[in-house]
Order: sequence, then C-alpha cells, then structure tokens
Amino acid sequence: MRALLAFFTVLPVAAPGSSLEDAARRAYLLPLVGFLVGLPGAGLLLLAFVAPPGVAATLALGAALLAAGLHHTDGVMDVGDALMVRGSPALRQEVLKDARTGAGAVGALFVVYGPSLAALAAFAANSPVRAAVALLAGEVAARSAMLLLLVFGRPATEDSSSAYFVRVLIEGRRRAAALILALALPSLVALSLGPAALFVTLAALAATVLFALVLSRRAFEGISGDVSGATGELARAVLLVALSIVVSC
Repeated sequence: MRALLAFFTVLPVAAPGSSLEDAARRAYLLPLVGFLVGLPGAGLLLLAFVAPPGVAATLALGAALLAAGLHHTDGVMDVGDALMVRGSPALRQEVLKDARTGAGAVGALFVVYGPSLAALAAFAANSPVRAAVALLAGEVAARSAMLLLLVFGRPATEDSSSAYFVRVLIEGRRRAAALILALALPSLVALSLGPAALFVTLAALAATVLFALVLSRRAFEGISGDVSGATGELARAVLLVALSIVVSC
C-alpha cells in the first residue's frame, strides 16, 4: 500500500526502495487511495458553512488535485493535445510524450474541471456535508475508473507505464479484488447521498470506462498512463455532475 501511495500521491508516506512493479502489485487498492486523497478536500468543503460555496469548492478540488501531485491533471492535458492531432495512432502516441502544451490541453482542462467545480459549488451551496461526501465519492470513483481501465484495457505499447499494471491485474485473485473494490467502494460512499446515488455512481463508472476504452483504442491503439489518469479525472467530473442533478432533484 505504501508503494501505491508513493506512486499515486504526494502524501507523506515513505516507501524506500519501492518500484513501479511494487505499486502495480497493489493496484487493486486504488479505490482506497482515492478515499485518502479525497479526505483533505472533503474537510475543506465544510468551510462552506462560513465561506462562499464557490471558494470552498475551489479549495477542495484544488486540494484533491494537489494531493495526487497533479499527475492525472498532466494526463488530461497530454490526452487533450493528442486528441487534437489528425493522423495515425502512432503520431498521437508521440504527442502524448511531448512536453509542450497546446490548445487541446487547455480545452481539456476546461471540459474536465469546469463542470466538476460547478457541481461541487452547487452541492456546497445546498449542503456542505453532502458536498464533502460527493467529493469523496468522486475521488474513489476516479481511481476505480482507472483501475477498471487497467483491468479491461490493453496497453498501446509495451513500454507504457500502464503495461506493468495490466500484466499484474491479469492474475485471478488480484483481478477479482480489483473488480469488487472498484464497483463496491464508490457505491458505498455515494449511498449516503441516497439510493439513487448508488445507481448513478455505477452508471457513471460504466459509461466513462467504456467511453475511454473505445476512444483510446481508436485514437492510440490502446491505453497508457496518461489515458488512465485522464479517465479517472473524467469519471470524477461525470459523477459529480450526475450527482448534483439527481441528488438535488
């Protein structure tokens, strides 16, 4: 677990000598990483009792992104730039590795984080406690979506960081644990928002992962670390927007 936290977060967890392979062996615990990463942001959302909801929501989302080291935000930007390229999957794969930032990256940031922030602000204006729960559900769902993508996806290249995780998750027990945690944990967190939230969570997860699998296959001929991270960020956005609509009705 320490290797997983060291790889996917900036939380002060020492994991001396750990490697990417060590993190991959514990990949089925990714939903728990999401819960831990979401705790600081959930706490900040309670500021909406005394501060403007938009301010509390902005601080909370920022805390969640920073706790993850902005790694997945970088994936959103890279995928956004790559999807703007007209050409072969091989060319788009090269763009994923390009350190330069283009208009696609800016657009992707707006599309993914704009709705997330708006949904959180709406939640916080109505109930800061519910907003905190929604953010926790969103963070757990984000890592669950990443995990499901790694379970069902195929790496675009063998040197992709996702390849380590995909190989490890082929093993029966790890695969079963991954599926159980990826589906159960976000649903349990969201359940405190009402029974409808449980179904919304499962639907948002399934739709996002399926969309990512189809898109990545067509655009990149498979998944990568960037695609996995971007899928998680998109899953958070989809779930927060859906919950803000269903729970507020």
